[in-house]
Amino acid sequence: MSQVKSPKKRKRTQIEKTITSRPTNNSKGNATNEESSITFSSSLNNQKPSHIVTPQKTGRKYTVSVAFPGSIIENAQSAELKTYLAGQIARALAIFNVDEVVIFNESKRDDSLSTTGKIGKNRKKGGEEDNNVSNDPNIFLARVLQYLETPHSHHFRQEEKSPYREGVVIEKLPKDGQGSLVDAGLTKHVKIDRSLKPGIQVTLDMGNYDVNKAHNNYIQAKVVSPKTPREESGLYWGYQIRLADSISKVFTECTYPDGYDVTIGTSERGNPIDQALEQIPEFSIGGKYAFTSQKSQIILLHTTNFYQDRHLLVVFGGLGGLEVAIDSDQDLTCTGEEADALFDLWVNTCPNQGSRTIRTEEAILISMACLRQTITEKGKKSI
Repeated sequence: MSQVKSPKKRKRTQIEKTITSRPTNNSKGNATNEESSITFSSSLNNQKPSHIVTPQKTGRKYTVSVAFPGSIIENAQSAELKTYLAGQIARALAIFNVDEVVIFNESKRDDSLSTTGKIGKNRKKGGEEDNNVSNDPNIFLARVLQYLETPHSHHFRQEEKSPYREGVVIEKLPKDGQGSLVDAGLTKHVKIDRSLKPGIQVTLDMGNYDVNKAHNNYIQAKVVSPKTPREESGLYWGYQIRLADSISKVFTECTYPDGYDVTIGTSERGNPIDQALEQIPEFSIGGKYAFTSQKSQIILLHTTNFYQDRHLLVVFGGLGGLEVAIDSDQDLTCTGEEADALFDLWVNTCPNQGSRTIRTEEAILISMACLRQTITEKGKKSI
């Protein structure tokens, strides 16, 4: 009676046969190894799927915003460590397709600086930087996040073809003197039909371009809004940055006309994430539901023409949590103990944590990973 080999033994036998069947370590064998290695590497497609730009049939109308205090970098002991920390946060924001970043001041109003709109504009006469402003953690973090190379998906290589590209208007003018020329990282310049100031960054709709068939050595394209790639083709196109003087200004100075439709506050005192996920409504429903100003209340709209964008906001606290920022905000009537009243959902994204504290940069990664699938599913219900 023959003995049946176990799966582990069969696998080990197969590996041994593969090893013994390889060429010996002589000159002829080495040549054979080199040839097979070249053949293997040339036939292997080692490019990750995420490297390939794939426009979706339907765009993404909803947006995801993340807010956190700039004070989270104050624990870092040097500018290098602060920049490294900002880089970790930027990577997380890009990985999870965050469209807007709001950095708010969680300190007392009397001790705070007016940070709104001051990114890159805080220099005295003669180019010297204002020391008070340069030491402000909110502005420091906003500046670093603004210029970081994460990189986003719109940073294409020269040979890559894509429906949209980012470019910079150059000083050189087209031969006919009409419009402007843009350097979009291609072998030829891109011509647009608008006259713009050199140095301006623009988003280009490239259409079905062909570099080899460029007219008058130029590629024709048109300037579109940075939101267009996301809205029309579902492509992630990076994040915008906004500064807020306090946590209440995160809501009251929202750049979206109707504000945020769903707001989520994160805290270890919140409801466990597994329970909270079921409470997140469809926030991109396009004609069926809309949020009222009351907490977590949904109303049914009796119209089929309601196709506005929907906006989700996830808010993180600093070292002391969101409760500290709420207590410090003189414009809010609620206290830190009533922090959950400020949000539609008040969640703990890491119940039973093993460490004493979770840093904000860690909380962003954990929370967005927990919310990712739900955000995608709820956001696409209207598509």
